[in-house]
Amino acid sequence: MPSPTTEPTTAIAKQDRCADLEHRPRVLLGKMGLDGHDRGVKLIARALRDSGIHVIYSGLWQTPRSLAISARDEDADVIAASMMSNSHLVLVPRLLEECRSVGRPDMPVHVGGIIPQEDVEVLREAGVERVFHTGTSFEAIVDAVRASTKPYAPVVSPHPTAQLARNLSLAHAGTPPKDAPRRRPARVIGLTGSPGAGKSTLVAAMATESVQRGERLAVIAFDPLSPITNGALLGDRLRVDFNRVDEAVFYRSLAIAGEDYRSLPELIELIGGAGFDRLIIETVGAGQNETRIRQYVDNTAVVVVPGMGDAIQMDKAGILEIADEFVINKADFAGEHKLRRELLDVASGRPIHETIATQGKGVLELLDALFPS
Repeated sequence: MPSPTTEPTTAIAKQDRCADLEHRPRVLLGKMGLDGHDRGVKLIARALRDSGIHVIYSGLWQTPRSLAISARDEDADVIAASMMSNSHLVLVPRLLEECRSVGRPDMPVHVGGIIPQEDVEVLREAGVERVFHTGTSFEAIVDAVRASTKPYAPVVSPHPTAQLARNLSLAHAGTPPKDAPRRRPARVIGLTGSPGAGKSTLVAAMATESVQRGERLAVIAFDPLSPITNGALLGDRLRVDFNRVDEAVFYRSLAIAGEDYRSLPELIELIGGAGFDRLIIETVGAGQNETRIRQYVDNTAVVVVPGMGDAIQMDKAGILEIADEFVINKADFAGEHKLRRELLDVASGRPIHETIATQGKGVLELLDALFPS
């Protein structure tokens, strides 16, 4: 176990350190409690990504339960919890208990931060697998993640969502389970658009509205693989407040290269077979010729924002051709009226919705349009 040090953590060379493993490690990074600083955990996220690891970043202000739900649904190989607020002896045991309560008592937990030496053994006895102090090298953290990554096997759990999460992992890896229930959800929506359009925030707002109406929702969010290390930063779920939506929303982050949707038909059928009738598939930030998602969904919503370009640019962008619905997000930005006029020329009667996802405006109307009763 590394000793405490005041030396700064050094950078790590960008190199695939996980190519020999049976699958890419999936690490859930989270900060519990009232610690409002995330620079350190973001540095760790990049270092792990630069080592070929898939990093699910859940953001600040997490509770033990929200982290446990996220780790289960993401089928993480390990939870890496950053603790800087002197609450580790309270929150970490609760995290371990919540992992048991949501059907993953086997979930490895690593804890890092300002941990007094006398508390390390207490955490280890509670069930924490590794404890890291400030100054631990990135190489040591990567080695710990590798050691926690085991070959996929069926999850033995009484909780059906834990089984669903592992089934999705198997399917995405190209070895779909043979005996899992399958059916297509009643409604599958593809949400696409350029990077920065606010897709993840819009999905989060729709998730919150769904829960408030007593409806269940499933989300698959794709992010890009690193072309250098095959690692990935999966940061879309941090927009969803799982402290509020709890288990009513099933959210799964996955990494792909380009538009490699070969596993998507299986993923859709497995989610439907688990009882979800509403599914949103959020694509990687799409360019002009990334249009393949339309083949897999019932309805495609293209998210645009003011300032994306004039009518000529939009006409040549193939992504606008696949839209069944247009969503002008960030509708409070300058240029909204100009964008709407130009979209009217392109839309040919297709619906145009306006939203301000950060404020919840127009979200309920969009949800009703995408999932009509």
